[in-house]
Amino acid sequence: MQKSLSFNQQAFNKNWHNLFHLPELPRTPTIEAANKDGYFFRKVIIITGASSGIGRAMALYFASKGARVVLAARNIVRLKEVRDIIKFNNGEALIVPTDVTKHRDCYYLIDKTLTVYGTINILINNAGISMRANFLDVNLDVLKRVMDTNFWGAVYCTKHALPHLIKSNGSLVAISSICGITPLPGRTGYAASKHALDGFIDTIRVEQLQSQLHVLSVHAGFTSSNIRNTALNRYGEEQKESLRNEDKMMSAETVAIAVAKAIKSQRRDIILTHEGKLISWLYKRIPTIADKLIYNEMAKEDSNS
Repeated sequence: MQKSLSFNQQAFNKNWHNLFHLPELPRTPTIEAANKDGYFFRKVIIITGASSGIGRAMALYFASKGARVVLAARNIVRLKEVRDIIKFNNGEALIVPTDVTKHRDCYYLIDKTLTVYGTINILINNAGISMRANFLDVNLDVLKRVMDTNFWGAVYCTKHALPHLIKSNGSLVAISSICGITPLPGRTGYAASKHALDGFIDTIRVEQLQSQLHVLSVHAGFTSSNIRNTALNRYGEEQKESLRNEDKMMSAETVAIAVAKAIKSQRRDIILTHEGKLISWLYKRIPTIADKLIYNEMAKEDSNS
């Protein structure tokens, strides 16, 4: 019979230092090990519209930095896909099915997050839909649907999250658009919703100057995502296809990294893409020229349709 091995404590105490010459076994770094000193590590981040596009890219990016990500959107199947990717990479994600046009859904999103995590560090109001139709032709219901999602969705979520963001010295983020600064022909409802969102977020920033709340407006340019595929036509139906060259647009992943950098550096607003920065500058200084440039650019869509 094989003798059992006994542990000789005295011998170990005498020779333990000789063990340091042994090579370490290779280890796969976990998200926690890689990011335990990072800015976003263990922060609770709520992202609306997290099932696709910029929201999905932000969810994956922040989770890779060790954040506890709360995924909110209507499409549960896609939310589960995002969650599964995060968990496969040892990240942490919570799904809260949310239709931001419904006040009760937004209340439940915040309440569920607090129940699970006890705090909120960052709220990213990202959920949005677009449209494509001249105001002369569009059904008014289309504008209402766009406003309900892009503006009121952010208002509902912010209303219930704000006290907790102030308490945690957190960040309130709104994913706006270049057309929150400039007009955009064929997108009257979308431009109006982003102008309203900018005014809402900017005013909260001023109201909270005496607190440590960070407020960020992100003015995204044309981004390669599915927002144009799901954009509403004049009848309120999804147009199903993009009339623009998606290959030349900024990727959703690039936007996600830019948002993370802006949060970390406590920026008040950012404008993305070179074209977006140029047209925003022109519109503030030479609006009549900017109007013509915007009109000519958007007229290309009609020639492609």
